[in-house]
Amino acid sequence: MKIVNPFEALQCLQSGNSVYVQSAAAAPQLLINAMIQHKDRLQNVKIMQLHTEGAAPYAAKGMEKHFTITAFFIGSNIREAVQSGRANYLPVFLSEVPLLFRRNILPVDIVLINVSTPDKHGYCSLGVSVDVSKAAIEKASIVIAQINQAMPRTHGDGFIHIDDIDYGIECYEELPEHNESSLHDIHKSIGQNVATLIEDGATLQLGIGSIPDAVLSYLHNHKNLGIHTEMFSDGIIPLVEKGVINGNNKTVHPGKIVTGFVMGTKKLYDFVDDNQGVVFLDIAYVNDTDVIRRNPKVTAINSAIEVDITGQICADSIGSKMYSGVGGQMDFIRGASLSEGGKPIIALPSTTHKGESRIVPFLKPGAGVVTTRSHVHYIVTEYGIAHLFGKNLKERAEILISIAHPDHRELLEKHYFEKSV
Repeated sequence: MKIVNPFEALQCLQSGNSVYVQSAAAAPQLLINAMIQHKDRLQNVKIMQLHTEGAAPYAAKGMEKHFTITAFFIGSNIREAVQSGRANYLPVFLSEVPLLFRRNILPVDIVLINVSTPDKHGYCSLGVSVDVSKAAIEKASIVIAQINQAMPRTHGDGFIHIDDIDYGIECYEELPEHNESSLHDIHKSIGQNVATLIEDGATLQLGIGSIPDAVLSYLHNHKNLGIHTEMFSDGIIPLVEKGVINGNNKTVHPGKIVTGFVMGTKKLYDFVDDNQGVVFLDIAYVNDTDVIRRNPKVTAINSAIEVDITGQICADSIGSKMYSGVGGQMDFIRGASLSEGGKPIIALPSTTHKGESRIVPFLKPGAGVVTTRSHVHYIVTEYGIAHLFGKNLKERAEILISIAHPDHRELLEKHYFEKSV
């Protein structure tokens, strides 16, 4: 590894190169900013990424001739660029993103990563974000790393030796934090409803946000829960400290919390630092349906933008306007449904912030179906639980209408009885 300054580290970048940027809270901001400093000599640099926290200056207006962006998941920092056409979304299951690299479907010239300082043997850690980064590093021609004193050292698949890093910059850059969500009455009701579905000994998959936090807040009297999830946040820490989450009943990595990445507050980053009870693994493994299903009572809790009355789930777009992405929803919905005693759950408020129903007769024109009606089992709102598995279309419509907001039930019923499904 050659130690250089950020500007020097990016001198190897050439027009037409493909660049992978590490994900979520590990996005290497010093290297990203250094890349922008080289923009005047660059054209058509292909940026590839999942969701990243922090700024994404390569997505700004006027950067189009210098950088093209392919996102496997759309975060807030590039959403406007995707919706206006300056960036592109590639629909793919999260479990299959590593295949795009490993099969050279998307070649990788350079990776920009954010790692911990090396141990006495020369190994750095990818810290809070292993996910698809491991596969990108394997295939990259050049590896450029921030050697970051603020990056937690995590266990699992994320170790990289300094001899495998071409250029390194030494720094102390605090990780971006995502504070715990405020829980409103609606979220609490949804959380309470979901919690009634979670059995002792279950293995949980859940993400970040108000609904996952609300669910976790109702699990303090549960026993022997485990975690196998693509990501988690601060909400699990009190349950680990209380012994509710201990992984004792897990078949795959018993006693361990398995994840691909984390995002939250400094408390979370301190929690995972050198914690042998948490393993960060390649997302191709974490989200492999065959791996997921081997754990008992896998309870996968995911969200949706809207649900039609046959059970089709739109979770990546608002009509034709891309909003987020497929992510790992289908990986875990299918894995949970195949797990012994598993429960795939879609949880969402019954209405939007504007008061529009999120249970609808038809998905909006152009909306994508992330989870099909043949995969869906449980839909949960603040008004109750709809168990759709084994239900025909008429039965589905009736039970989904029963958990819609009361203000919208009459219209949904009128649609069903007058127009059928």
